[in-house]
This record gives sequence, structure tokens and C-alpha cells, in this order.
Amino acid sequence: MQFEIIPVTPFEQNCSLIWDGEGRAAFIDPGGEADRLLAAVARRHLHVEKLLLTHGHLDHVGAAAELRARLGVPIIGPQREDGFWLESLPEQASLFGFDYAQPLVPDRWLEDGDTVEVGELRFDVLHCPGHTPGHVVFYRAADGIAFVGDVLFRGSIGRSDFPRGNHKQLLDSIRSKLWPLGDATRFVPGHGPMSTFGAERLSNPYVQDM
Repeated sequence: MQFEIIPVTPFEQNCSLIWDGEGRAAFIDPGGEADRLLAAVARRHLHVEKLLLTHGHLDHVGAAAELRARLGVPIIGPQREDGFWLESLPEQASLFGFDYAQPLVPDRWLEDGDTVEVGELRFDVLHCPGHTPGHVVFYRAADGIAFVGDVLFRGSIGRSDFPRGNHKQLLDSIRSKLWPLGDATRFVPGHGPMSTFGAERLSNPYVQDM
């Protein structure tokens, strides 16, 4: 698997463009700037098959509907408990000054234990609530990498003060779903630089081992 992290919007949200050896690709969390994302696809001569969403916050899904319409590809995820976030996208857009007016319904909801394929790439789906109730993580064991959205960051964790967020649930998700993937596992967070689970267990003040 190859991937490129493309920070988008004033929130500097990490949209990930992933692809296999045949150039079959997907976006994970296309939060905005659709033209810029498509330019990255064209530059690498890729064929986008899917749009994958970790959760329903606007900065992670803002370009999904436009890309679905322009590319004719399905939106996959998140887990259905985030439906209320996707329904409230017009309100989120108004609050933050984004140009987005329509609620969003994915073509497929995801559940814990599901798998998603992008070309020859296979990802395991982990339901990791706490930041939002329907948040999911995409994990590719063959490459030892996880795309964790806003569950975990280098040196920090996701907020849990949004509607239906839950701090204890977030900590439980990190410790019971992410740590078992192994200390060497790299992760791409929703914002900021990459890290490994092992590094966070050593130094992250919110979830470090005691």
C-alpha cells in the first residue's frame, strides 16, 4: 500500500489518499477542497474506487458528497450511530462557515469486524466510539498501519465534549481496540503528525501505561 496525507481546510484535517500497486485508490476522510484532492489523483494517475469515512464531523466529510457525485463512487462508513452527525451537516457548515448545504447518507454503514477492500488492499474495521458514537478506525495488518480519525493523536486524544461523546468510552476504545494491534503499529491521526501506538503508550499523558 502507498498513501499520501493531504491536510485540507483551515482545520488542517488529514485526508489520506491510499492506493494499491495497480493504482486503485480511495480517500479516507475527504474533509474539503475537492479540486485539490482530485488533482492529487490525476497527478498520480490513480483510479478512485471508494470514499471511506471514520466519523461524521464536517471537517472529515465536507467533500464526500461532491466527490461521490463527480467520481460516481460509493461512500463507505462510518458506523450508523453517527447518522445524526451526517444529518446535521448543514448546521455544522453554517456554524463554521463552510460551503456545504446537504445532509449526507453513506452507501454503506460499517460495523465492528467488517472489512473494506480497495483494489487488492484489505482493511479491518474497528468501531471505536467516544469522540463520536459511530467512529470507526481502518486498520491494514499487512502494512502495520491504522487510520484512526480523531480517536488518538500524537501526544493527545480526541475531544469527548461533543454531543454523545464519552470520555471513558474513548479511553476504553483506545486501550481495548488500538493497543492490541501492537506497539509497532503506525497510525495516521485526523490532525497532526503520525506516531506509533508504542510511542503513545510511553508518553501520551492521556493514555500512557502506568
